[in-house]
Amino acid sequence: MVILDTTIINIALESLRRDLHTTLGGVQWVVTGYILAIAVMVPLTGWAARRIGAKRLFLISMAVFTLGSALCGLARSPWQLILFRVVQGLGGGAIVPVGQMILVRVAGPSNLPRVMAAYGVPTILAPVFGPTLGGLLLANASWRWIFYINVPIGVFALVRGLGKLPAEPPQIAGPLDLAGLGLVASGLVGLTYGLSQVGSSSNGLSHVAIPVVAGVVLVVVFVLRALHIERPLLNMRLYTNRIFAAASLTTFLLSSVLIGAAILMPLYYQTIRHLNTLSTGLLVAPRGIGATLGTWVSRRMMERFGTGATTAIGVLLTLLFSVPFLLLGSHTSYVLISTVLTLQGFGIGLTITPAITAGYRAVKPDQINDATPQQNIVQRVGSSIGTAILLSLLQHYLAHAGTSTSAQARAFGTTFGWLLAIGTVAMFAAAYLFALERRQARSLSTNTTVDADLVEAAESLVPEG
Repeated sequence: MVILDTTIINIALESLRRDLHTTLGGVQWVVTGYILAIAVMVPLTGWAARRIGAKRLFLISMAVFTLGSALCGLARSPWQLILFRVVQGLGGGAIVPVGQMILVRVAGPSNLPRVMAAYGVPTILAPVFGPTLGGLLLANASWRWIFYINVPIGVFALVRGLGKLPAEPPQIAGPLDLAGLGLVASGLVGLTYGLSQVGSSSNGLSHVAIPVVAGVVLVVVFVLRALHIERPLLNMRLYTNRIFAAASLTTFLLSSVLIGAAILMPLYYQTIRHLNTLSTGLLVAPRGIGATLGTWVSRRMMERFGTGATTAIGVLLTLLFSVPFLLLGSHTSYVLISTVLTLQGFGIGLTITPAITAGYRAVKPDQINDATPQQNIVQRVGSSIGTAILLSLLQHYLAHAGTSTSAQARAFGTTFGWLLAIGTVAMFAAAYLFALERRQARSLSTNTTVDADLVEAAESLVPEG
């Protein structure tokens, strides 16, 4: 529901503008405020989980998210809704990373592929089915039910979490790195805000360029500072582990591909084929079906071939089944598009979860609290950058296409070409991850053989009896 609430609200912006008597520019902060609150909260989760325990942090976050959802549904003015969305985002920002912390610890290395494959299904499906669910709620109820639907689910999660989640004592967290929090939170907010304004702001300098550049500078300063202090907010030394670094880079690029695939086709259906939101949501659903199947298959492939190999195979399939979209026309068969979407979704289902799993397998158990928020930050920044790049390119090509429907359809095909380019870079990153895992496996195999030989030699020196 946390991920779903990032996309489900987009389809209700016009209804919000009308009911709350505001402008689209004002109501856009309902989306942006939620995203910025998440960006602030994610870096805090590692320290907070050590300070009060992962279970307690999860339950508190779930309570805040559920309360924020209920308040959003009750909002009577634009500023009330924006404020309550920030509350909802502060709770939701911690739910995903702390939930992953608990899952990874409980699963252990041997069960990690199975657990992460199950976890990956809602992660991939939420952005796909968000517009569909939003369209159904708007058609049969009102925009308030987009928020109310979270309340019974949140209450159920709280009740089950109290009894089922494993309790763990707080750890030594040390003082909160306030300077680091200020740097990374401000940097991520600047990046997230600037990228979210691409395509929606008329002032590209003040609303896009300046926030993005400032965000990058602040994040760089945070990284340099974190490498030179004893207890940074985020342990950036994890990236000296080459497998973790390669897995993070792959996840970053794949997040751009995933969000790009999720936004381009709905826009094509609405812009070129002039379909309503509900029909559009139903026509992009085949990708979700394929992604679900691919995610479940990824578990067996990870166990048999490894995480790096599974990721590389998934990226290759995603690229292969994205090629037909280069030829999109204004009358391309819906059956053909749905078939290709299903196959593309299957490839996507084999990518993100194995890449994330590879990153978790590369770190030690006591590093999970540091690795988890960084994995989430990588995913969110990758998604934001992918959205910004592809929407900017699409708008550029549509502007040059004029009023011709055929030319506009070709603009979508050209934009899909850039999606393929990002995917190609992701393919190289996945191949590098695969090579590193193979090298590590050979090294471990050699060490095991040497250890066995040493044991045998030592036993031969012991007198019989």
